[in-house]
Amino acid sequence: MSRLNYQAASFITSAPTLAKCPADTGAEVAFAGRSNAGKSSAINALTHQKALARTSKTPGRTQLINLFSLDEAAELRLVDLPGYGYAKVPEQVKREWQHHLADYLRRRTSLRGLVLLMDVRHPLTEFDQTLLGWADEADMPVHILLTKADKLKRGPAKSALQQVRSRLREWEDLVTVQLFSALKKDGLEEVHQRLDDWLLTDPQ
Repeated sequence: MSRLNYQAASFITSAPTLAKCPADTGAEVAFAGRSNAGKSSAINALTHQKALARTSKTPGRTQLINLFSLDEAAELRLVDLPGYGYAKVPEQVKREWQHHLADYLRRRTSLRGLVLLMDVRHPLTEFDQTLLGWADEADMPVHILLTKADKLKRGPAKSALQQVRSRLREWEDLVTVQLFSALKKDGLEEVHQRLDDWLLTDPQ
């Protein structure tokens, strides 16, 4: 059972850059992924709220860093990072996002871990792998959600999970992977446990 009350999550602020984020204190976990990986839907499912994170039929709308509090003092936070890699976003905007994502992973001292979302049907894109490289440089643990698992039957979904785990074997000390469906609410307990571990454990 989860120890944190994710249903109590509330919006703090949206920031255009790392410099405009709230004070770098406490502990936070960031969510990153391609613009069409279902990031907002996953955050809403994890917090049992319908509209905490905005979902859009047009991927790429989240161009700000959105922060949510899990406690009254806002010392425990979830962070929704800008979606990346969507074709209709101008190249210059893509490059800016990439710069801010790398900057955030390397410099944010309150960051305890990264939840990386990938569509189970299209995992480990070029930029997913770039992001994993940045996380590796920063010695940042990553928990991968293979989203939209309800789009596949059980056998193909499990096969996709094993393939991703196999391809990431070199990073197995930092990276964990699971299947996830925001629609069916499958995999919530496993994610909550990972978030609890990161947010409630003092860093060594």
